[in-house]
Amino acid sequence: MVNNFLNFLTYYRWWKNLDKFILTLIVLLFLIGLFFSLVSTSLIASDKLDTNSYFFFFKHLIFVIFGLFIIFIFSYIDQKTLYNLSILIFLISFVLLLLVPFIGVEVKGSKRWLDLFFLPRLQPVELVKPFFIIILALIISNDKLSNFTLKFIFSFLVTSSIGMLLILQPDLGQTLLIGFSWITLIFISGINLIFLFIITVAGLVLLTYIALYVPKFEYIKNRLLSFFNSEGGTHNFQSDKALDSITSGGFFGKGVGEGILKNRVPEAHTDYIISVISEEFGVLAILLILILFLTFIFSIFKKVDNEQDSTAKLILVGSASLILLQAIIHIGVNIRLFPTTGMTLPFLSYGGSSIISVSILSGIILNLTKRKV
Repeated sequence: MVNNFLNFLTYYRWWKNLDKFILTLIVLLFLIGLFFSLVSTSLIASDKLDTNSYFFFFKHLIFVIFGLFIIFIFSYIDQKTLYNLSILIFLISFVLLLLVPFIGVEVKGSKRWLDLFFLPRLQPVELVKPFFIIILALIISNDKLSNFTLKFIFSFLVTSSIGMLLILQPDLGQTLLIGFSWITLIFISGINLIFLFIITVAGLVLLTYIALYVPKFEYIKNRLLSFFNSEGGTHNFQSDKALDSITSGGFFGKGVGEGILKNRVPEAHTDYIISVISEEFGVLAILLILILFLTFIFSIFKKVDNEQDSTAKLILVGSASLILLQAIIHIGVNIRLFPTTGMTLPFLSYGGSSIISVSILSGIILNLTKRKV
């Protein structure tokens, strides 16, 4: 009886101190993703699986329910346990990332997934990203490393190790996302701006050289050339169709189920979900989604202002930046502002690995934005 009462008090304290507004935004974004999965992408299952079942929707629903459970776990545990657990899971996920070139599943020329018996078609980088932010924050804010140069070197080695493994897959989009996240945390930690500019330029030059002159990455070169030459190139097909869909949808959209992009572009329900939504529900729906994302990010940054712990500050900024950068890249590809990259939209896109990743980030954010008692 006493134990039950103590458990109740613990759960009550967790709920009482939780930021309800941020939690509401997270749940709302997940529900919007489920809604569009139901009304806009269910027909994909009919075409691909020759069935009238809502295959993708039910699978998406299971991922979201699992994601909400993950959010509860990571928001419930205490801060010290969160950091220790993150180090352990980061090491495990890094090992999984190391295994991708050897036992990974190849899809369309890229090895980015592992088929594990307990979690089929896992993309290890999605598991790495949330804990990568925590590891960087722990390194940068570590008092034992009083010399900032050492902190910079250690954080750079971690980032470059992950970057090299992603380049080998190859996955340029995730490589850039990891790189920009590192730059963001280094920037807010107080690095010299000239030094940061030199590092950024050197990194971009290296990636450009790899893309243009290393034979293994010729597909990236073709995508870049196609992007700058809008008149030709098969690599423009997806982004061109996505942009056409946004244009044809207009301000209010064609209506539920009336869009054709989801049947014409492979992986439209993941990498091009924003175009699918725009075609059927209009630019107005996209603007509302963008407002929700910006409100979510702004709410986190407001919490950062009142946070005294430097590690927590870095983690919150890094987590919010990671979500924002991924959303910008996804939308940028859809409106042909950036070359084609396989990047999901956080919370909304279909995909187990993506939902698990953003759920972990959400749990971490809710944990560190709880009211201090």
